[in-house]
Amino acid sequence: MSLTHRAVAMMMPVTDVDRSRTFYSESLGLDYTGTNDEGSAIYALEGDSTLVLLPRPDSTPSESTAMSFEVDDIHAEIGELEGRGVVFEDYDLPDLKTVDHVCVLGSEKAAWFKDPDGNVLCLHQET
Repeated sequence: MSLTHRAVAMMMPVTDVDRSRTFYSESLGLDYTGTNDEGSAIYALEGDSTLVLLPRPDSTPSESTAMSFEVDDIHAEIGELEGRGVVFEDYDLPDLKTVDHVCVLGSEKAAWFKDPDGNVLCLHQET
């Protein structure tokens, strides 16, 4: 058995599943597939993987990127998501600077935004 070729379930703790379900469904356009017995919202992702929004009223967001979506055209995706109300972060740090929300990191472009709980999500594009 090898884990390399297995579907992955990404567990994301959220304080309010209903509010988060609205964001992940409407703002991000992910495919909501239902709620489990624990009250977690389940989303179908590429390759039989899933995103599970875990109801954790006392959770605090990670300071690091929790999840990143690989995209073909980062600028087009940013435009589409901004049209749905997603607000992108901008950074001007010594080792990380965004221009029009995008940072070039070697052979990759990246842009970050937060979900309603402050979990940092990312778009990335290989260049």
